Amino acid sequence: MDTQATQATAQPVYDKKDQLEKIQASLLPGEVVEAVFDLKSAGTGFIGITNKRAIIYDKAFLRKMKALVSIPYSRIYAIAAEDEEAWWGHRGFWSTSKLVLTTGKTEYEFEFRGADRAHLAHDLILRHMV
Repeated sequence: MDTQATQATAQPVYDKKDQLEKIQASLLPGEVVEAVFDLKSAGTGFIGITNKRAIIYDKAFLRKMKALVSIPYSRIYAIAAEDEEAWWGHRGFWSTSKLVLTTGKTEYEFEFRGADRAHLAHDLILRHMV
C-alpha cells in the first residue's frame, strides 16, 4: 500500500481542535498533520507532528512572544521519551510524560498531559528520523 496515500487519508490524533486547526493553517504544500498534542508547561503550548517536521507553539521559546517554531526532522539528533507515575504509583489520568528533542546545541523538553502522549510523539517522530 502507498504510504503517502495512507497518511493523506488517516485522521490525525489531537487533544484540542483549535490547536489542530492552527497547525493545519501553517502547513506547506504536500505536508500532512499526523498528531497535535497539548503540552503541560508554563507557556501552555502544543506540539504538532507532520510528515515533514515538528511544529512547536509556545510562549517560552522566543522572548515571551507566542510563536510557531519549526524543527525539520533532519535537524533532530536525538529524541527521548520519559514517563512518570502519579504520586500514588500508577499511570493514568493524572500522570504526565516527557519528551526531549535535541537539535544541535539546543535541547527542547516537553511535558505532556497523560502517560502515553510522549511515547506516541516519540514513535511518530522517530519514524521520520530513521
